[in-house]
This record gives sequence, structure tokens and C-alpha cells, in this order.
Amino acid sequence: MPSSYRPATGSIPTKPGVYRFRDAKGRVIYVGKAKSLRPRLSSYFQDIGNLHPRTATMVTTGASVEWTVVDTEVEALQLEYSWIKEFDPRFNVKYRDDKSYPWLAVTVGEEFPRVMVGRGAKRKGTRYFGPYSHAWAIRETVDLLLRVFPMRSCSNGVFKRSSQIGRPCLLGYIDKCAAPCVGNVTAEEHREIVDDFCDFMAGNTTAFTKRIEREMYAASEALDFEKAARLRDDLGALTKALEKQAVVLRDGTDADVIALVEDPLEVAVQIFYVRGGRIRGQRGWVADRTDEGGTPELVQDFLLQLYGGEDDSIPREVLVPALPPDADVMEQLLTERRGSKVAIRVPQRGDKRDLQQTVANNAAQALTLHKTKRASDLTTRNRALEEIQQSLGLDEVPLRIECYDVSNLQGTEVVASMVVFEDGLSRKSEYRRFVIRGVDGQNDVASMHEVITRRFRRLLDEQARSVEVQPAPRAASGRSSASQAPPDDAQRPLLVDPETGRPRKFAYAPSLVVVDGGPPQVAAAQQALAELGINDVPVCGLAKRLEEVWLPAEEDPVIMARTSEGLYLLQRIRDEAHRFAITHHRNRRSKSMVESTLDDVPGLGEVRRKTLLKHFGSLKKLREADVDQIALVPGIGPRTATAIKDAVANADATRKTAPKEPTINTATGEILED
Repeated sequence: MPSSYRPATGSIPTKPGVYRFRDAKGRVIYVGKAKSLRPRLSSYFQDIGNLHPRTATMVTTGASVEWTVVDTEVEALQLEYSWIKEFDPRFNVKYRDDKSYPWLAVTVGEEFPRVMVGRGAKRKGTRYFGPYSHAWAIRETVDLLLRVFPMRSCSNGVFKRSSQIGRPCLLGYIDKCAAPCVGNVTAEEHREIVDDFCDFMAGNTTAFTKRIEREMYAASEALDFEKAARLRDDLGALTKALEKQAVVLRDGTDADVIALVEDPLEVAVQIFYVRGGRIRGQRGWVADRTDEGGTPELVQDFLLQLYGGEDDSIPREVLVPALPPDADVMEQLLTERRGSKVAIRVPQRGDKRDLQQTVANNAAQALTLHKTKRASDLTTRNRALEEIQQSLGLDEVPLRIECYDVSNLQGTEVVASMVVFEDGLSRKSEYRRFVIRGVDGQNDVASMHEVITRRFRRLLDEQARSVEVQPAPRAASGRSSASQAPPDDAQRPLLVDPETGRPRKFAYAPSLVVVDGGPPQVAAAQQALAELGINDVPVCGLAKRLEEVWLPAEEDPVIMARTSEGLYLLQRIRDEAHRFAITHHRNRRSKSMVESTLDDVPGLGEVRRKTLLKHFGSLKKLREADVDQIALVPGIGPRTATAIKDAVANADATRKTAPKEPTINTATGEILED
């Protein structure tokens, strides 16, 4: 228990410092820093019930705590980074590269520097550019630039062999190497070529293109057309290389643009390296969330791990989605490591804001891809289903899971969704939408009761009216076990309509019902099933904030391990139900807004309103259309188009003067109050 190793409050200093929690075996499990150690450490030893579940797990796992006092917060940051790197604590966020990114390296420390593509840790005496997304893209760019900057690119073995035989390699013969190996250029002349190449890669491109243009025109005027043609080709190579690195920041800024996308279990980070206003590379990480910190704390952890050991890669400007809690201290630390001023900023508008949104989109795609890869693996899916069975105490593996979610805006346009996962994979053909009709206002519990009642009453009705038909046997496949095959319609007995012979897809009972929410929603779903006489379908709820799994009539939630594949699957199913419900809610809301806006337009009945909605798709597009565009809709003349435009304008004026309407969090379905 934490009380067994809690230090006396008076013994904890009030100075800045770094602290370490150790477990019973002496292993460091968490490293943190504080401006004042006493209040920070004391906060860990309060009532366990008041702590975030992840923090509670950490302090109950710990067996001792120790600290080191330092003079400044900058020293605390440096020591925290050193300890995290040394001890690799399990409860600290660890950003792992989603792959090994290649660098463009120039060995400036050698007598005859070499350009090459490499991965892994950096070495002294080498200048690096990047990292880049693809090695082939770097090699293609270098191949273009070697005709303009013919520096050495061969290995040491090739260089020595060419020196011994007195004959250059192929690159020397095709003018993509100045051949210093055979003395065609001196070490000083080759160094000048290398410096020009590095300057070009660093972003100083204009001077080179203008110089080559001048030389090309001078050669043309001197009637040296062969030289002019060669310079023209060099200029084309430079232009092609520059096209691969489009200008994104017109002020020529050197910046790292960082964005995060997070959910309760994981965080994905993407960074774009911008040098000279051009994107020089991209890099990404996905990490497990191990503490209760928000976006500012995640940003600070990431900056510390990213720049903690790389002095020469820190740009003048770091653009982040949120300022870290100790932004001034972090800026001071980076400034000391770089040797010149470093600014940490949150872009608010313009090109930098747009670029950060692009980076955020990349991070969202990376997180989605990461989760999809985990969910698509057969072994992982089987393990996830088995973990759900064990954690919830089910009699059998839940091969068919149905999840329900309710979405509304202040009690209006209340809808619900049902998504179906079989064998850990979504079956979109069996998704269903519901419009809640028997509940007034915002009552998620009553809405959940209604949707479960309607779905399972339909189940009982269809089972009563259906006959069971055994499907034809499937052709032999390479599977070693039939149990590994997904339980699709070709494997299980078909329940068909006796009149039409068509399968009744709504007639299959789920192995597990998951509702979005905590004990109230779970109790409502269980009560609905009990009222229908169904007692063999297990129910659980997945609460949003803490990812707790609730069972009916249980006082405490089921806490599944954060790294559990079962929890990931439940979360993915819940998120899919969110998406499906919110999409339905938005479509209905858009339709109702169009209809309510156009109710008072004379001569515009229900048929024409539906035609307008079908033509423009949304009220936003109708609002942007002019009178002539509206008049092009079949059945809408110029006079009616003018009346429609006036009605939309009046609705917009009313909307702007009315109190601002709450918005919906698309990730959770929650209403966000301003």
C-alpha cells in the first residue's frame, strides 16, 4: 500500500527536483519532475479513490520513492530525460518510432566526404539531413543532384580499389562524381563541391539556380552550345529536385511542426521537418498512454524525448498543438542545447496553422492504421475475444458482438445506432439505425431501453416466423481448424422467411451486447431484455472517460489491462458505434434544418423541399448558392428561388443573433457546453 512507504511531509524538500518510484524488486517504474517536490509527491499519497486509475495503479505497484534536488527547472528537465533514458520506466509515456526513418548523411569529417543514405543512430563527424519518409525518394533526389554537385558517393572499399588501379568507377565516367580517387580534383576542390551540396540541401537553393542560369546564358552567347546544353540539363535537375520539396512556409522558416491525436489508450504523434520553408522529412510515433496527463503534458514528454539527445537537430521554431506546462523552461533547455534562441509556439492562423492541420491529419491516419493492423490479425482477434470471455466471465467466446450508442443534441433528433462485429471484424451489412420516438427530451437511459427493446422484440418476432435451413457445405480450404473460420452466413444455419425464402438477418441473437455508458445504461439494457424474457444474452457497458467495463448489478467495474487486446477490440467497437450514430444524427439534423428554414416559403411544398435537399445535399451548400443556381433546380422558378434565398438569409441572421448552440464531440458523442 502507498501508506507503507509514504515519506514524512516535512522530509520532502520544496526545491525543484526529480523523483523516482521503485517497485518491490527495486526497478524504477516512474520518473517525474517538479518545480517543488513537496506538494507534487504529497499528491500521490492521498486517498486512492481520488487518484486517476493509472496513477493509482502506479503508486500501488510502487514500494519506495526517492528524489534528487537540483538548482533550476532546466536541470530538472535534463535529469528527468537522463533517468527516463537510463531506466526505461514502465509508467512513463514512451514514444516508439512506427518505423525506422532514413537520413541523408554527408561524412564531413573525412578527407573526401561521402554522401549516403542511412538509418539508426547518428555519428559524430557526419552532417545529417531529414529524416525522410522513403529511402528511394532520397536516392532519387541525390541521383539528380550528383550531376550538379559531383561529390563522392561510393563506399570506402570502392574508393580504395579505384585509387589502387588508377581508374575511377562508373560514376566518374558519367560525370556524377568528380573522381577524387584518381586525382581529378584535389581534396580542397572536392570539399568545395561538398559544401555547395550541403548548402543546397540546407535550403540555400536560389543562389545555385541563378548562378547556373547566368553561366548557361553566357555559354550560349559565347556560342559554346555544348556547355550551355549541359548547364541546361543541370538546371533541369535542380528544378526537378526542388519540385519534390514544395514550399509550405513562404518566410523560409526552419521549424518542426508537431501534432498529436489521442484517445484514452494511445497517442499518435507526427512531425514534419521544415527547413528553408520546405518539408524535408516526416516522422511518426504511436505510444501507450500511461498517466492522466492531457495534451500539454504529452507535448512536454514528447519534446523532452525528441530533443533530449540531439543538439544539432533543434530548429529555431517548434510548432505544437498546445504549449507544455513548463514552456519557458523547455524553451530555455532547447536554447541551451541549440546554442541560439528556440521558440515554442502554437500557430493560430495562416500557413503554419494549415500545415499543422495537415500534420494532425497524418497523425489521425497513423493511429487508425495502427488500430486496424491490430484488429485485422487473426491471432490477435482470437486472443481479444478470449480475453473478453475471461474478463466478463462468459460461457463462450463472443463471436457476435452488438454495440449500441445514442446520439442527440439537447434532446432533439435523438437517434441510436447498432453495429455488429463477428469474429472481431465489422459486418456493416448488419448495422442498423434507430430513431427514438418514445422518449421526450434528453434521456440516454430511457433511449437505450427503447432501442434494446425494439431490437430484441424484432429478434423474437423474426425467430418465431422463420424456419431453419442448413446451408450447403463449403468447399475445402487450407484451414487447419474450422473454429478459426469467421461465423459468416455460409457457415451457420440460415433463418429464412417461409414465404420468400430470404434470410432474416435480424433474427440472430448476439453473443454479447455492449452499450455505450456506465451502470445506468447497462441496467436499462438488462431491464429491457428481462422484460422480453431474454436471459441468455450477456450485457456490458464501456464507459468513455476511463475505459471501464461495467456489468449488470455489479458495484465495481471490470478493469481490463491497458495493453489488453480485448479492451482494444471493445474500444474499437464502441468508436464505430459513435461514428455510425453521429453520422445518422447529422444527416437528420441537416434535413430538419432545411425543412424548418423553408417552411414559410410560399409555393414550396414537401416535394420541392425534398428536391432541394437532394440537389444541394445540405443547408450549407444551399446557403452558398445564388438565386440563379437555385432557379436551376427542377420545379423552382426565379420567383420561388428569390423567396428561398430570402428565407435562408433571414434564418442566418436569426442564427447569428441567437445564443450559440452547443456542439457535439465527434469522438465521444458528448455535448460540449461553451
